[in-house]
Amino acid sequence: MNDDRIDRRSIFGWAAAFGAVISLAHLELGAKAALAQQAPLPEPTPPAPNSPPAFSADFVKEKARALSAAEFVRPAVELPPPFDSLGYDQYRDIRFRTEKSIWRGEKLDFELQPFPMGWLYKEPVELWIVDQGQATALVADGSLFTIGPLIGSGPEKAPFGFSGFRLHAPLNRADYYDEFLVFQGASYLRAVGRGQAYGASARGLAINTARPGGEEFPMFRAFWIEKPKPGANEIIIHALLDSPSTTGAYRFAVTPGEATVMDVEATLYPRKTMSYVGIAPLTSMFLHGPADQRKEVDFR
Repeated sequence: MNDDRIDRRSIFGWAAAFGAVISLAHLELGAKAALAQQAPLPEPTPPAPNSPPAFSADFVKEKARALSAAEFVRPAVELPPPFDSLGYDQYRDIRFRTEKSIWRGEKLDFELQPFPMGWLYKEPVELWIVDQGQATALVADGSLFTIGPLIGSGPEKAPFGFSGFRLHAPLNRADYYDEFLVFQGASYLRAVGRGQAYGASARGLAINTARPGGEEFPMFRAFWIEKPKPGANEIIIHALLDSPSTTGAYRFAVTPGEATVMDVEATLYPRKTMSYVGIAPLTSMFLHGPADQRKEVDFR
């Protein structure tokens, strides 16, 4: 990778089972040396007291560029027992209150439901709602989730943080909002079109996949979801990527339908030279094959 910024434009297709078409609208890579020569970003003007921070199209890029100038620090929240060691069934016993869905009752074609931290999802993820140019943070607490009997009663702040979110829309029926898009875990995302079930997952970025030194898994550490206007069939999602090797600013323009279409713009700000980078990788899980047949009945 040289010291010049390289612009690339490419379009890629999702697997048929995934039912989503993603176009990579723009990729901008800058080497660490070039970044070091840039003047430091000016400090943003602080908002007025009790006023949510302003949001613009370049806001996430500025955050990613500033973050790339420092060493990677994984975000963390110290969870109290038993939330620090939940099993699969316990995690599923934390349920979002559907009546609390973001934008429910506002006559929009989208609803948003956050996921809690716990089980495999140990890093907190910031969720912001953008409305008329202002960003407001969502707060994870007992008003959004119920804690089931497998966990027992928890403090009011439980479940203490978000790990991602899912979006619902009237995909298959006009009177029912189906889940059609999920962001959860590292930079994983998955989507479906009308009449489909989930297949392969996608990732925002792959680094050193199948290399001797081990794979690096960047994470989306913050999302800004723009509130759609009445009648809009597209929703805009911005994401801040972070990892030891790079930061990044992502913009997803998602239109659910017969084929769910995602137009993706990604801008990366590398902390170091990256020799093996995968753009828009697809991921599936291996269960067993001809050399490893299972004899027991498995519904999968």
